[in-house]
Amino acid sequence: MANVTDLQTKYSKLAQEYSKLRAQNQVLKKGVVDEQANSASFKEQLKQRDQSLRKQEQEMDSLSFRNQQLAKRVELLQEELASKADSPSQHGLETQSVFDEDLQKKIEENERLHIQFYEADEQHRRQVAELMTRLQELEKDSEQHQAVVDGLTAKYMETIERLQSDKARLEVKAQTLEREAKECRMRTEECQQQLRRCQSELNRQVKQSSSVIQEKVPFNDTKFGDYNSLNVPPHNRRHQLKARDLSGQALSFIQDLVAALLNFHSYTEQRVHIYPLDSSIEPISPLNQKFSQYLHENAAYVRPLEDSCLQLHQSITEDTVTVMETVVKLKSFADNFSSYTHYLQKILPYQLKSLEEESNTPLCTAALIAKNQELQSDMKRVTSVFEKLQSYIYLLALPSVRQDAMPQSSTSAVFTQLAGCLHSLHDAIKEMSKHYNQKAGLEQDLPTITQKLCTTTECLLGSLGSLTSSTGKIATFFSNNLDFFTSSGYSPRGSTVPLNPLQAESMLANKKKAAAYIHAIKKARPLSVPYKEALSNRRILTSSTESREGLTQQVHQSQEKIARLEQEKEHWLLEAQLGKVRLEKENQRIADLETQLATAVGGSQHSQPAAASTLAQSLEEVEKEQKPAGRETTLCTSLVGMLCTTPTVDHMGDEESREQLIKTHYMARVGELTTQLQISDSKAVHFHSECRALAKRLAIAEKSRETLSEEVKLANQNITRLQDELATTKRSYEDQLSMMSDHLCSMNETLSKQREEIDTLKLGSKGNAKKNKGR
Repeated sequence: MANVTDLQTKYSKLAQEYSKLRAQNQVLKKGVVDEQANSASFKEQLKQRDQSLRKQEQEMDSLSFRNQQLAKRVELLQEELASKADSPSQHGLETQSVFDEDLQKKIEENERLHIQFYEADEQHRRQVAELMTRLQELEKDSEQHQAVVDGLTAKYMETIERLQSDKARLEVKAQTLEREAKECRMRTEECQQQLRRCQSELNRQVKQSSSVIQEKVPFNDTKFGDYNSLNVPPHNRRHQLKARDLSGQALSFIQDLVAALLNFHSYTEQRVHIYPLDSSIEPISPLNQKFSQYLHENAAYVRPLEDSCLQLHQSITEDTVTVMETVVKLKSFADNFSSYTHYLQKILPYQLKSLEEESNTPLCTAALIAKNQELQSDMKRVTSVFEKLQSYIYLLALPSVRQDAMPQSSTSAVFTQLAGCLHSLHDAIKEMSKHYNQKAGLEQDLPTITQKLCTTTECLLGSLGSLTSSTGKIATFFSNNLDFFTSSGYSPRGSTVPLNPLQAESMLANKKKAAAYIHAIKKARPLSVPYKEALSNRRILTSSTESREGLTQQVHQSQEKIARLEQEKEHWLLEAQLGKVRLEKENQRIADLETQLATAVGGSQHSQPAAASTLAQSLEEVEKEQKPAGRETTLCTSLVGMLCTTPTVDHMGDEESREQLIKTHYMARVGELTTQLQISDSKAVHFHSECRALAKRLAIAEKSRETLSEEVKLANQNITRLQDELATTKRSYEDQLSMMSDHLCSMNETLSKQREEIDTLKLGSKGNAKKNKGR
């Protein structure tokens, strides 16, 4: 319940944090919307400025056209004045003055219009530059705001997703805790019911046993130590199984130790034959010869350790009583270990002298001499530790030879000291292995080193590593099971006197007799088959014999069908390979087509200049067609850079020529704009189709991504839920198994006590009956 309260508190804090983040997100969204509105207003103002600019450009075009008309009219008037200059008159002078005044006014008006147009153009350019600068700044601000908003949105979305996942995980955890609490309450109720049943049953059995004891038992010998020591102790099967398991583990460790010792002594012998003198080239020293001879005998001392340990393991079975007084095979193991210890003491002086001889070689450096001295001290230490182990093992083997050789209270101390000696042996061999490694590294630098010596040294280092590992495992194994070794597994109930081997043999003999008797009375009679069942079995046998041929034929047909299917399988495999090759070719062709299509789409971007050139060619064709018809063409260039052809006729008037020029100009502009509009429409249609296709693909990808993300979330939730359920189930099963094991152990002990008491009561009642009969 405390976990559920903590989860609720954590969830409330997460909800408050989420509400704060949501409010901040609303404020940021409002700021982004305001900025977008300002940007839209500025874009609208820019659009209005562009419209006014286009309007002024149109007015400028019309003014330039009107100026050209006035210039032509002035030219015509000048020509007329030049033709009438030969006959001057007062009327001509007045007309000339009127025309001059009119011309002067038009020129002034034209200058004024040009100045206004230039000023308006400059002002418009300044305004456009200012608006463009401001628009760029606003766009930068908008992009920055948008980036900030996107970052905050992504951050808030991640926070929301994390909070939602935390919420879901907490909900799952809360549900799991509630389910576990419910299961615990149910198990508690079941255990309480079972406890009540056990208590009632035990009370009943106690009452029954008490009444039987009071009525049937005339004398209770368990109250007196002298009499109780004569009782046969109960057989502890669990202790026996544990002892056999530990003896098996000890056997495997001893086998590893024996293999490591054999390798160590054998590779030491090979090294003596190689260094400091090679026996294949020149004879080695007498000391090393004697040392090699002793090392060659190592198997005779090491192998018996494994054999005696194997015999000890085989002597410990489920039906025996394993205590220090009954383990007879431990004495042979102790004798073999003692002989190996004497062997180590015998070869120790030769080892020390051999290392001293290596130190006396001319090429031996000071570092190698120091390492040899360290190895000498290590070997002395290892031999002394083996001597201590031999003493403790011999002490443990004494009770099996003589019952009063060692008191029961000293056994625990001996086992504790033995465990400490095993750790000391591991440390000593570990130190020796380290010094040998350092020595091997120094020997690599010697000029007289050979490949054979390097190989032997590597093997020797490997055997030392195995020896270190095996001794460490033995020390750890002994320390972990020290409580079992020091505990007394067998003793008469209520007595502190150790078990007598004669009592153990008596108990085992009685157990074998009882087991043989139970097996004899429970021997089942041989079963006989009823008559109807025998008839039905005969019919089944006959029908199966008749259908054997049909089944054989079906088997042949099935085998033929399997062979045919295998052939078809090979055929379809070949077809699949061919189809794969064709698919690769089609994929390559599709890739080439996509490349060509991309090239064609890229070429469409240059279609506008082509359209302009096409328009120019069409204008040239129009000129060629107009020339044969007797028309004259006049080229005029407007301020916007448009080139147009204006057909004129000699007898055409001023108004008609002006209208024709305006019409031709605007028709050319309309044609050009139409061409550009068509090109733009085609591009827009193309881009629209591409955008629609990309949008569809994006929508499909988004849907698939969402679907996959949902599936991943569901899968992760399922995995988390299954892991929680598995852990809960495993923990509940382990608790139940431990509880049931403890309960079964207590029940078995209770039943064994009751059976022993009942057997005691029966024996007492039989003895009383015999005494009464004798009287």
